[in-house]
Amino acid sequence: MQTLTEFFNQAFFTIFGGISTILIIMGGIYAIYLFLAGISPVLMRLGKGLSKRKIAIFADTDNFTNLKALLVDSKIFKEKNISHIDKNSLKKAEDITLMLIHWKSFEDKLDKILEIKKDSDALIIYAPQEDGRIDDQDMQKINEHRNTIIVNFRGRLLNDILVSMITTSYK
Repeated sequence: MQTLTEFFNQAFFTIFGGISTILIIMGGIYAIYLFLAGISPVLMRLGKGLSKRKIAIFADTDNFTNLKALLVDSKIFKEKNISHIDKNSLKKAEDITLMLIHWKSFEDKLDKILEIKKDSDALIIYAPQEDGRIDDQDMQKINEHRNTIIVNFRGRLLNDILVSMITTSYK
């Protein structure tokens, strides 16, 4: 046993052990740097978005109630951050950076909403298939604008709102 201890106490193993320790410490510091530079800004934007960012829901009363319940029941979004926009108050949404439209309720107001929307704002159009397809002309209008999403399913809707909070600007 003593010969084994003496063997590993040689200068080569001491130097090799020291270099290995330095490399492991430097790798750990680099991993912490990568986390702070890459992941923490995304987490900060998501955190700010979830706590303070307003969501404007363009829908008639029944659909607004259903969509608001979907968001609030997920326990991800705060009820105070959700605003109802009806057809007579479209201008209320000018300062809101995340807009959710129930398609069937507001298909005739698409041009007006696209005028209000800034390039940095997110526009999510919820168009359930039972309400019918979005016609090709409207699809082209929607496609010409930045940060627009069309969603057919409620589960996907929550995901797209979260992603939009991360990827679009927050004031």
